[in-house]
Amino acid sequence: MSDESQQKKSQLLVSRDHKSEDTIIKVKQTTIGGLSHTLIAGPCSVESREQLETVASALKQTGLSVMRGGAFKPRTSPYSFQGLGEEGLKMMKDVADESGLVTISEIMSPNQIDIAAPYIDIFQVGARNMQNFDLLKAVGQTKKPVLLKRGLSATLEELMLAAEYILHHGNDQVMLIERGIRTFETATRNTLDISAVPILKQETHLPVLVDVSHSTGRKDILLPCAKAALAAGADGIMVEIHPDPANALSDGKQQLNMEEFQAFWDGLTDSGLYR
Repeated sequence: MSDESQQKKSQLLVSRDHKSEDTIIKVKQTTIGGLSHTLIAGPCSVESREQLETVASALKQTGLSVMRGGAFKPRTSPYSFQGLGEEGLKMMKDVADESGLVTISEIMSPNQIDIAAPYIDIFQVGARNMQNFDLLKAVGQTKKPVLLKRGLSATLEELMLAAEYILHHGNDQVMLIERGIRTFETATRNTLDISAVPILKQETHLPVLVDVSHSTGRKDILLPCAKAALAAGADGIMVEIHPDPANALSDGKQQLNMEEFQAFWDGLTDSGLYR
């Protein structure tokens, strides 16, 4: 990298040179970033109130407070389940309010911001929309925290510049999430780039999380990958759970059932890496 490009990089709002202390995001009773870790869990897609109530109960039993769930679903095939939309968001809010949980859900376009804002606490910008610049500008004009996922083939610089769009438009409540990148390897759904964690932590002040479900697509290696992420310095983990993965409307193979989730949580906390 040339001296000129390095100088420009240091001037970015996301840069550690611009702000030396870590950004800490507080939503209700939950803190993301700083000295403690965060585990975000929930179904790939919101399917029913009963499903969400089961998930919320599992989270509360383990002392966790952040639930994810998709209502607007960007699917590769137009024939795949596209999500319940606003109806799903209403279910999430009702269940979350009853259980005292923080909610995260993806939005795909600027016109979904006003629809989703009354129901969810954190906007997720998914991998396929990482460079949807109109969406980045729009969430940058809101006051809600934003979870920004790395694109399928995005470099770390491109991820940081995507985050820069959000900060540039006034919203500094941004967290980054590594969710695996597309490579030639077929043993996993994507390739988990563990090196992204220390690099992003070194070069930015934003919280960095790792989505072990989408990066691997394999339930059998979620726990060791989560441990590796925490050992590398991640501020948190995202994992998908579902009461009945075999009958899930999306991504059933990578979602943990409630018993598997408890074993995952026990393994993570027993490792001594989760604090």
